Amino acid sequence: MNEPLLDVRGLTTSFETGQGRLTAVDDVSFSIEEGEVFGVVGESGSGKSVTALSVMRLLDDAGTVEADEVWFDGTDLLSLSEAEMRSIRGGEISMIFQDPMTSLNPVMTIGEQIAEVVRHHGDTGERTGFWSEMRRKYVTGTSTESRSWRRAIELLETVGIPEPEQRATEYPHQLSGGMRQRVVIAQALAGDPSLIIADEPTTALDVSIEAQILNEILELSEEFGISVMLITHDLGVVRETCDRVAVMYASEFMETGHVDDLFEDPHHPYTEGLLASIPRIDDDREWLSVIEGTVPDLIDKPSGCPFQDRCDYAFELCDRPLVEYELDSTKRVRHAVRCHRENERVRVDESGHVTDVPDEAVAALERRIEAENDASNDPAVADSGIRTDGGSPTGGSDEPERRGDRDEY
Repeated sequence: MNEPLLDVRGLTTSFETGQGRLTAVDDVSFSIEEGEVFGVVGESGSGKSVTALSVMRLLDDAGTVEADEVWFDGTDLLSLSEAEMRSIRGGEISMIFQDPMTSLNPVMTIGEQIAEVVRHHGDTGERTGFWSEMRRKYVTGTSTESRSWRRAIELLETVGIPEPEQRATEYPHQLSGGMRQRVVIAQALAGDPSLIIADEPTTALDVSIEAQILNEILELSEEFGISVMLITHDLGVVRETCDRVAVMYASEFMETGHVDDLFEDPHHPYTEGLLASIPRIDDDREWLSVIEGTVPDLIDKPSGCPFQDRCDYAFELCDRPLVEYELDSTKRVRHAVRCHRENERVRVDESGHVTDVPDEAVAALERRIEAENDASNDPAVADSGIRTDGGSPTGGSDEPERRGDRDEY
């Protein structure tokens, strides 16, 4: 079996606040295969975007990132210096942010912004130092005969922007919302990435444009074999676009599996609640289903399952630390759930409610928790990948950062 393109193990991200430590991502593990569209779905504030920013090491000093492993295409991202990580960002891993108006530079033309990415992550033979870029941005502009400019035009055409030569000379405010999002996609493609992280790429768009942008991303993924991590709160988008999906709640992954398995046979009560809230054409309900209660405070999360106070199936084991239960092998791909109802010794009735928790179920859970604690406390594991200060390595290369031709014109 081939190794996954991205493999993340034990990712935890926290922020110090005036009220205490807020854990935005809590011991999250996942992998993304080559050419796969992997969805992360959850409500606002669940930790989806912070997960992506942690992997990209874009939090700077704002947060503390800890992880056992973050491997990308055979490279340990935690061991890279900041200069090495910059070569990964925008190149092998690109990101599409929620609002193109905040991710595009308002005083640079569209073509200039794409061409800059091409120069820094492509093989154009053009200078990329500080003064060279400043001269292009504010004095001469990028030559329309240069390889980077021609590539920018090609990318605009690839993402379906009409009259790309004309659009390349325009500024972000001169384009519609859908066109701006296509520009951001073109910018993401400029470094020939293996993985694109799309963070709610259609949030600010109307439904018709949303469908066009999602189709564009999927077509590009299939054409170029690019993996996609799609972050969204829209279950309809997940159903139509993703191969596998992880359901995130209160900083933790609750359920992960093939999108068809998860929609046809959900196992976590939170997943069931989300799916029950979706309106359907043949729906005869007078009122849509809702999940009562609110998300717990991430500064003072309850022990055990964070969903227990809102769960109709809560029982005595819900305040114990969560472990991951892998479902039967008849599923299309590995299907994992973090809910103690899946403990094989716990007895559950047809409605899903727990009827009996025998002593052997408690004992089996305690052994599992103890084994996982022993593994996490092993010095060989504990020292393998933890990084602080926003994901920057605590050790790393002594090689000085390269600034290109900063002293040259």
